[in-house]
Amino acid sequence: MKILSCEFNIDTACVELRLSDGTMISIDCTAVENEVADNMYQRSELDYLIYNDPRGYADIVLNGDPEIYLKTVTEYKPLDS
Repeated sequence: MKILSCEFNIDTACVELRLSDGTMISIDCTAVENEVADNMYQRSELDYLIYNDPRGYADIVLNGDPEIYLKTVTEYKPLDS
């Protein structure tokens, strides 16, 4: 199915998609972050996608594996004491 629109709704904290068959999908971004983001770097990456590429965010959540994506693009290095 073809995506007609995809945008982040700040009021609901959801990425909302409208498909060509009239279906609406709403992705709860807070729930996704709580499930897959282990640290602030991963949360920052998800936030970047939500605001700058909501279609890419939706694709990762619906068709990919967000945990693998986040482990691939973020690197957590704790500060030395």
